[in-house]
Amino acid sequence: MSLLTIILSLVLPPLAVFLKKGFNSDFIINLLLTLLFWVPGVIHALWVNSKV
Repeated sequence: MSLLTIILSLVLPPLAVFLKKGFNSDFIINLLLTLLFWVPGVIHALWVNSKV
């Protein structure tokens, strides 16, 4: 995981997931988590971006 990915995951979690996975279910889940409360979105973005 690069430094840019980590920074994007902390600042704009949906964008980080979109750049890694594209527009799919992970992006929609992350967008909803971020809209509900920011911390679950960040955790999910870090998790998605750390998977191989």
